[in-house]
Amino acid sequence: MDDINQHYRFLNWRRRIRDVRAVRFQERYKRMLKNGDTLSYQGNSDEVGCYVAPSPLSKGNCYFEVTIMDTGVRGTIAVGLVPQFYKLDHQPGWLPQSVAYHADDGKLYDGNPVGQQFGPKCNRGDRIGCGIYCDTIEAGLTTVFFTKNGKEVGSLVFPVAAEGLFPAIGMHSLGEEVRLDLQAEWDMEEADSVMMVDSHEDDWGRLYDIRVTGTLLEYVGKGKSILDVGLAQARQPLSTRCHYFEVEIVDAGEKCYIALGLARRDYPKNRHPGWSQGSVAYHADDGKIFHGSGVGEPFGPRCIEGDIMGCGIMFPRDYILDGEDDIDEWDPLEVLPRQGEGRIQNVLYLNDDEEEEEEEGDELDQEHDGRKVMVFFTRNGKLMGRREVVVPPGGFYPTVGMLSSGEKVKVDLHPLSG
Repeated sequence: MDDINQHYRFLNWRRRIRDVRAVRFQERYKRMLKNGDTLSYQGNSDEVGCYVAPSPLSKGNCYFEVTIMDTGVRGTIAVGLVPQFYKLDHQPGWLPQSVAYHADDGKLYDGNPVGQQFGPKCNRGDRIGCGIYCDTIEAGLTTVFFTKNGKEVGSLVFPVAAEGLFPAIGMHSLGEEVRLDLQAEWDMEEADSVMMVDSHEDDWGRLYDIRVTGTLLEYVGKGKSILDVGLAQARQPLSTRCHYFEVEIVDAGEKCYIALGLARRDYPKNRHPGWSQGSVAYHADDGKIFHGSGVGEPFGPRCIEGDIMGCGIMFPRDYILDGEDDIDEWDPLEVLPRQGEGRIQNVLYLNDDEEEEEEEGDELDQEHDGRKVMVFFTRNGKLMGRREVVVPPGGFYPTVGMLSSGEKVKVDLHPLSG
């Protein structure tokens, strides 16, 4: 009889737990709206919105994925695992016994509000996955791993609570929206093939509203205003060993707002290359050159689908960047600067007004005291023009900007390597 009473007390305790859990799920919806598989943030950006799945990961269901539909104002989206009764006013990963990969900074948060550098940042259209290796569960520990677009980002050994690890999504700014797939599957062999296809993602140090697939860059931003610029910046700056890169316009999209150029490493993510200081770029939609200003100058023809745009630097023979000790002997005679030419040397739009050139030169001289180089641009293998610019600290990084729906380009960061 005592055993029966004890059994019923246990069942009543389980019911109370479920009742409490149901209340907590209601609280979640105050700052998170769930419509089918879609979760959207409903707070005022001062409060965290958090969703916790009703069931923990298990051997039969050890992985889930989230697709970012909209990054909202800040893109503060977190994907991870938490204990069953996790506090809903905290991002996953901030509190003990929780871990999460955060899209806005690419950091891993392991029971601490201070994250550690972990992987690339994630943007609209990216898929973030999280799972456990069930065969590694031993002595209350398991290996938790995270993926981006099917490719493993990294893993860590993590303690498993008695009730298990529950999938969780956190958001913290207006407009954020994701699609949740709690039944997603992740195949290691498929991931290896994806890794081969997406291996070029490592070439890029910064990606905002741009998806990388092999050498293809695709704009995935909203494209509604000039603040919706998608930016891709290479991991390494141009140097005497690698001084030129090219972009082929695969799809011009709605308006062909595609820009090719060079920018400083800390260039603003919502600005087309050329618009802000420390950058220079050739814009496909109007054929203008932009050099640290939102106002462009006539430079070359407009570029359309199928065109190949190129950008490079003619380094002085004694130029040394970041400790380089040997200099390439690349010497394209057809584009070498001639004495007496102005700052902009364009085969289509030469300016013969010497006074205007002198004034422009004075403005550039006042910009920095750094070393100057000659940046040149090409279209379909032909020189369009060149401009003398000051190299920012750390060098000039190949940078591609896009701003309208459907834009796709194929990038070759090393077209002269063989």
